[in-house]
Amino acid sequence: MKKLLFVMMAFVCCTASAKDSPMIPTPSPAPMPTPCVSVFSTTVDWEGVTGLRLRQYNGTVTGMDKQLVKQGLILYYLDSFPCYGEADSVRVWLSPNGKMDGKLRLVCIHKPETISFAWRNADKDATDAVTEGILTCKIDGKKRDFTIDISKCEQGKKWKEYK
Repeated sequence: MKKLLFVMMAFVCCTASAKDSPMIPTPSPAPMPTPCVSVFSTTVDWEGVTGLRLRQYNGTVTGMDKQLVKQGLILYYLDSFPCYGEADSVRVWLSPNGKMDGKLRLVCIHKPETISFAWRNADKDATDAVTEGILTCKIDGKKRDFTIDISKCEQGKKWKEYK
């Protein structure tokens, strides 16, 4: 029994002194967790917030800018007041010959004067990847259907230029 007690005491002493030993690395502290960002949008209740009625607007992208379109141009509508995009209708592809594939359907408090897109050059069936930057476009049209002439859009900063 004395031997067992002696062995246990020796083990406890060795482990305690091993913590300070340079031969055994001390684990580094765990990194601080990155805080989660939650975005609470008033989009779902713009009628309640403004007292104005929501309406649907349908957009078509026309025109041609070979410098911008290249092998194809994917546009992702960026929600902003007075509109938000309907989930299945915020991505369009513009072919090198100016044909649009996809829908642009917005729900708005009133018809916007300009809208913004995140954009990138890609073939029609390319998988999603990081976009290049922002593209701001003026809207033409009188009623609930509108057109955007891509050659008149203003190209904003590339994402890397934002800090």
